[in-house]
Formats: sequence, C-alpha cells, structure tokens
Amino acid sequence: MLKITVAGFEFEASLEEEAAPATVAAVRGLLPFESQLVQARWSGEAAWVPMGFELDLGLGPENANSYPAAGELLLYPGGVSEVEILFPYGATCFASKMGQLAGNHFATVQSGREHLPELGRRVLWEGSQNIHISEV
Repeated sequence: MLKITVAGFEFEASLEEEAAPATVAAVRGLLPFESQLVQARWSGEAAWVPMGFELDLGLGPENANSYPAAGELLLYPGGVSEVEILFPYGATCFASKMGQLAGNHFATVQSGREHLPELGRRVLWEGSQNIHISEV
C-alpha cells in the first residue's frame, strides 16, 4: 500500500502487483519519493510528476493504459516523452505534445478518493503542489 500526501490530503493506493510487477518494483526503488505535482497540459483532468528524460527505469509497457479512471496512477517509463507519474483526478486521455501515450497502471487510490476533485482544483488554480509517496 502506498501513502500519498499532496495538497493537504492523504491518499492510500493499492499496488497493482499482479498486473504490473516490474513497474511496482521500479516504483518501490524510488521510494520514499518527494517532488512536485503539476497540472497535466494535454491529458485532461490529470496532474503529473515530471521525472526527466535521463531517468532509465528499464521498463517497457506493462498493464499500459491511455484512459485511466480517476485515482488510477500511471508510470510512463519514457520514450517519446519524459518519465513521469500521471495522477488522474477526473476524465483523462493520457497524452503529451507528441500525441497519445500509454502509461503503466501501477497503483489505484483506495482511500481518499473523495478528495480527488478538490486536488484537481488546487493543482489547476493554485499551481504545483508538494507530493510525498511512501510505502506503508
């Protein structure tokens, strides 16, 4: 289980260990993780954590999805766009300036889902938010 603290909210997300074991292992290798969550520019009602082009997680597509539901966290392992975590809070079609992407669905928010719309409002209207992700 992941504990995610962002914008004054706490979320718990179950790891998709059966569907995305390599991606879950890669995410665990990054924990604890702190960064900034910013509004996604091309993906609709989603925020993202940019992680750069240089990060090589050694991953390909695994449990990949372009249309995640609110709370279905994706890890894009890099390629045509930089490595990132996508944090959907509403209707989302994952994309970059290069076009539609598919990210590895590695975790699903179970606790705190009711705060997803307000998280989206804060990221959109108040700007980047500190995010901390750890395993509990």
